[in-house]
Amino acid sequence: MKNTEEFKPYIPADKVLPEFSPTAIIVGILMSIVFGAANAYIGLRVGMTISASIPAAVISMGIIRGIMKRDSILENNMVQTIGSAGESLASGAIFTLPALFIWSQELGMAEPSMLRITVIALVGGILGAFLMLPLRKALIVNEHGTLPYPEGTACAEVLKAGETGGAKAKTVFAGLGIGSLYKFIADGLKLFPSEIEWSIKGYKGAAIGADVLPALLGVGFIVGPKISKFMLSGAVLGWLVIIPLMTHLGQFITEAIYPAAIPLSQLDYWGIWNYYIRYIGAGAVAFGGILSLIKSLPLIFTTFKEAMSGLKAGANDKSALRTEQDIPIKIAFLGVLAIVIFIGATPIIPVGIPGAFIIAIFGFFFATVSARLVGLVGSSNNPVSGMTIATLLITSIIFKSIGFDGEEGMIGALSVGAVICIIAAMAGDMSQDLKTGFLVGATPKKQQLGELVGVVASALVIGYVLVLLNKAWGFGSSELPAPQATLMRLVIEGVMNGNLPWALVFTGVAIGVVVELLGIQILPFAVGLYLPIHLSTPIMLGGVLRGILDRRKAKNGANIKAIDEKIDSGVLYSSGLIAGEGLIGIILAILAVIPAGVDTEGNPLSVLGRIAFGNEMLGKYGALAFFGLLTISLLKYSFWKKGEKN
Repeated sequence: MKNTEEFKPYIPADKVLPEFSPTAIIVGILMSIVFGAANAYIGLRVGMTISASIPAAVISMGIIRGIMKRDSILENNMVQTIGSAGESLASGAIFTLPALFIWSQELGMAEPSMLRITVIALVGGILGAFLMLPLRKALIVNEHGTLPYPEGTACAEVLKAGETGGAKAKTVFAGLGIGSLYKFIADGLKLFPSEIEWSIKGYKGAAIGADVLPALLGVGFIVGPKISKFMLSGAVLGWLVIIPLMTHLGQFITEAIYPAAIPLSQLDYWGIWNYYIRYIGAGAVAFGGILSLIKSLPLIFTTFKEAMSGLKAGANDKSALRTEQDIPIKIAFLGVLAIVIFIGATPIIPVGIPGAFIIAIFGFFFATVSARLVGLVGSSNNPVSGMTIATLLITSIIFKSIGFDGEEGMIGALSVGAVICIIAAMAGDMSQDLKTGFLVGATPKKQQLGELVGVVASALVIGYVLVLLNKAWGFGSSELPAPQATLMRLVIEGVMNGNLPWALVFTGVAIGVVVELLGIQILPFAVGLYLPIHLSTPIMLGGVLRGILDRRKAKNGANIKAIDEKIDSGVLYSSGLIAGEGLIGIILAILAVIPAGVDTEGNPLSVLGRIAFGNEMLGKYGALAFFGLLTISLLKYSFWKKGEKN
């Protein structure tokens, strides 16, 4: 059923405004690189990324409308389209490609070349855009009113509200500045430790801690109390139940238990987490991802059937209206065909003809699924990890059965998974962006070109970001746990080599079953179990603050609008905190790999820190005081935020 006759976009089809302009392209590319790099850092650290659409839109309004005095909502929409494309590509890349670096460290494989990383990112991003292109009419236009596309709709409202002023951009920039300054003082000048912890006396092996950093507080406020609570509960199970239990039993065991090479009695809680808890958490995460995919199967089949029928119905639509013009489907088809042939023929993506066929089939299927699912449940609940795990399992089994195994087979399987992961992430993001454009009256063809611009910009940078972060701290370390990529590595190794500690992995699966039976959301719980508790505690604080506002909103019907403004302001400020920390994290990583910028322990700028303040001279209580001030700043931009004057 079509609703296009009744629907009137914010900018009518017969009105032409600046849209795919040099200004929008340049600002959009900058947003693509900034949020792509920031999301790479924060995603590798906590296993979550933030949507760049709304922050990019408000920053665009601040620059284009506030500074440059240009008045075009469609230019702002183009900026968020290009910017969010870069963020989505980075998300897909960091969930998979770091496994190649981990293999190079652990198995002695050659480190992935910049060319390979860039080509994989480009291929996945362009395929995601091309595969989503013919689905726009079926999913965005024909099902307007049926598929809400929550992030896309929210971004459209932000863009419309921005027509009356750019005050919201100041909130994002404030978060960006404070997050950057805080991260620089903590991890650059080393005034206080950014990670603090206490062992619990009388409870051997138990510890609690926190990474007192702005991004984690911001993530908690954005995801809210429910997700934060599930993450912390998983961390509590790992750090206050399983690790102390293993510490106690380890007193009576003199033999080393695989995968550790030394007895339990000689391991502290970090050692037990590294050798055992991570495998248990990986089993829980894998179970949660696959279960979310299974639960979506009825919707997946319905989506695929409806999308295909809509595609046939709209394939020959030659409407001349500006708001209904797409890049020709023929170009998308030829583009996909050319890329698949390139994948099968080139050794740069070492998957061969079988891998190219798998990418073509799974890519088309999961692009359709992802685009529809985010329309219903939003990007945050899109089971991209489950799609990737399923792809990796099937690909690894096929590759091993045809003799394509060993190191080459592992790299090939991961390359297939990386392309599929980027395709699914891109298709989901692009559908949200096209929904925003549909509501504000953008030209679809120009938005689709903008997506491709964002893909290229981010793909050309993401390889350098990954290499930089790996050289600075190493993937799989406590600084950058890279949870999804580590899980993808375990899946491939388990199929190819059969050398996983399956007892630990199945323990995680069993815990996942229990959690699911209790009605708890499995994926955030599993991620909390997998990661150190130090990451979940500050996220929980941000979640508690958001939860208080949510409760006020539920109880005060007359003041819903005012509380919504406080929540929106807090989300924008939190997005700024995350981006600010991510950008300084990238800068510190650059300094960490420049010999003149590190001390003998490899700490960036710590020499300067000792000269100015002493090495972490304020200690853990000073860190708590600074984190308290940071929390107060979040209160200022949320709880104490005054309503905007029109």
